[in-house]
Amino acid sequence: MSPMAAPFTAEQFFAVFARYNQSVWPMQVILNLLALGTIALLFRPRSWGGRVISAVLSFFWAWMAIAYHFVFFTAINPAAWLFGAVFLAGALWFAWIGVIKGGLFFGWRGGLRGWAGGALMAYPLVFYPALGHYLGHRYPAVPTFGLPCPTTIFTLGALLFASAPVPRSVFVVPLLWTAVGSMAAFQFGIFQDLGLLVAGLIGLAAMIITPRPPAAASRLESSLRQ
Repeated sequence: MSPMAAPFTAEQFFAVFARYNQSVWPMQVILNLLALGTIALLFRPRSWGGRVISAVLSFFWAWMAIAYHFVFFTAINPAAWLFGAVFLAGALWFAWIGVIKGGLFFGWRGGLRGWAGGALMAYPLVFYPALGHYLGHRYPAVPTFGLPCPTTIFTLGALLFASAPVPRSVFVVPLLWTAVGSMAAFQFGIFQDLGLLVAGLIGLAAMIITPRPPAAASRLESSLRQ
């Protein structure tokens, strides 16, 4: 969706969700399992964990670009071609930085950053669909995990568990979508998407403030990278 008036109606928008969900089933289950696997890897860091999590995030963004924007959303919004291209660029960047270069290392952490990251990862998997149901949105005409808004929130939550130094560039595409996608909350009453605004503010702060880990944690991460 664009920040300006959408060139489609609410009925058309929700109909796209319905067509997507009916067409890709049971991919929604696989996407949720990948998200749960990502969370599990945060609790048990491995030398290859950063590359695996980066690969999952890359897959999520490529999936949204192709399976949603290009295949379905372009039917009602020509801007979806641009959105899809940006999402695909984000997917390629996760693959380059995190998979090929091995520049992202993830691990569970406490403190404010950890609590915020955990909340952002739990929200799209549990609270987002529950809130949508409470607001009267019924499957299949609902945004499910694997679609842009909930998956963007999850991505920003995962990035809060990335250890310093974190390339700020990996935040760019998810943060852009928090500004664009949150318009659905106001234009179409998808108020669960207000979580995008919260995720955007937290993600922006995380991108700007990237404290280095304690020396002991750095030594542990260095050993796991080897």
